[in-house]
Amino acid sequence: MNRTSVISQTSSNRSSLFMALAFALAFTMAAPAQAQSNLVKISTDSFHNSSSQHKTEVEPDTYSWGSTMVAAYQVARVDFGGGADLGFSTSTDGGKTWTYGYLPGLTVNYKGGTYSAASDASVVYDAKHGEWLISSLPIGNTGDNIAVSRSKDGIHWGKPIPVDSSGGDDKNWITCDNTATSRFYGNCYTEWSGVFMSTSTDGGLTWGSPKSANGAFGTGAEQLVLPNGTVVVPFLSNGMQAFTSTNGGASWGNTVTISQVNTFQGNSTLRSVGLPFPSTGIDKAGKLYVVWSDCNFRSGCSTNDLVMSTSTNGKKWTTVVRIPIDPRTSTVDHFIPGLAVDRATSGKTAHLAVTYYYYPHADCNDSTCEIHVGFTTSSDGGQTWTAGKDVGAGPMKISWLPASQNGPMLADYLSSSYVNGKAFGVFMVAKAPSGGLFNEAAYTTKNPLEASADEPRFSSRGEKCIPGIHADRPYPRSQGEEREGPAQPPAKDVQK
Repeated sequence: MNRTSVISQTSSNRSSLFMALAFALAFTMAAPAQAQSNLVKISTDSFHNSSSQHKTEVEPDTYSWGSTMVAAYQVARVDFGGGADLGFSTSTDGGKTWTYGYLPGLTVNYKGGTYSAASDASVVYDAKHGEWLISSLPIGNTGDNIAVSRSKDGIHWGKPIPVDSSGGDDKNWITCDNTATSRFYGNCYTEWSGVFMSTSTDGGLTWGSPKSANGAFGTGAEQLVLPNGTVVVPFLSNGMQAFTSTNGGASWGNTVTISQVNTFQGNSTLRSVGLPFPSTGIDKAGKLYVVWSDCNFRSGCSTNDLVMSTSTNGKKWTTVVRIPIDPRTSTVDHFIPGLAVDRATSGKTAHLAVTYYYYPHADCNDSTCEIHVGFTTSSDGGQTWTAGKDVGAGPMKISWLPASQNGPMLADYLSSSYVNGKAFGVFMVAKAPSGGLFNEAAYTTKNPLEASADEPRFSSRGEKCIPGIHADRPYPRSQGEEREGPAQPPAKDVQK
């Protein structure tokens, strides 16, 4: 199994008996243990438009700056694509309390918008200009476009600003250069499928014309900015790839391959269960981390682990390693990771946390699959990890989820962030529908995602990808796509 247990430094003098017990626990564990974190609901769907499946929220992203953490997500999922609007939940006290609302002026469902739906929320803070930014994919009779909403406090939002109106966009993401010593400090970069990039130098008020890298074509990018201002764009194509810009987005370089990708597809119709979009993070020193789901460490590609590669420049990447959430003999299928990296830590003491969805038994189907939310943490830059823990959000049934054009939906991506040195994830929790309505909303945990000092850590050192592994079918890159919905006339707000 090659999953090595390592005793943390604070308990290095424990007896060998404790070590043996830790090994025994790890190798007999079939699914992540239950964490003692209390779930906290941070928003709700209060719309009542006829096009939506109500009491639903899907697909969160998060970002933190100082004591503030902002999450953004789709509200009231529409079958053909997007939600009635994008929602936000904001904590200004390190995750203790939350305020939620909806983005104004984006859709016909709230405060004068013109689009029928909105999707693909991505959030960031621009430190130079003091602006919170939420990137969105507005959907309507002009197609799927890119827009950005701005806020000074993460609570009061302005009307959306167009970024691209070509009508064929998807899978947008946003980041900003927040290193004060960078010569491109204050630049913000929006990406969308293709892969196309647009740059803003004025806090998101205006955006440059789209540009692309030589030979880049893919989706699901999550770009990051190094302390020297170099922008690195990991994305999913025929494998995990990346490209960079060293001149503030004026031009973009050639693509490089991070790793080949194989994913177990399983027997369920859950959207994105076998779609290995990257989840990215960066530490204080500028080390980049990319995590995705992959079956290359499993005999016969029988289930997905979470795997990771790192880089210090975006051009050369380390050999992929398995995150040892559980033994390689387990039946657990891990998917849709949300990586958090504490930007106040770095190197061998960098703090990482990953939330993820999982099935305890990978061979399940729509009627038998049980969806859970798990997490794992590392306090040494990803050299060792805690065993997977369950946040207590399951088991959820696939029949409890809203429909999308690509299957029942939780998300195409997931997100976690460190705020004041503590990791919090935001994830969707579904309960049994009632009264003709769903019961799915955004949640976090009352307690941060962390491990006790004497909790065993595990290493996958020495493990290697199994040669010749092939999935039974290619990963469905189109599974995360949104589509233009039927036109809707301007309407009064349909929020209750």
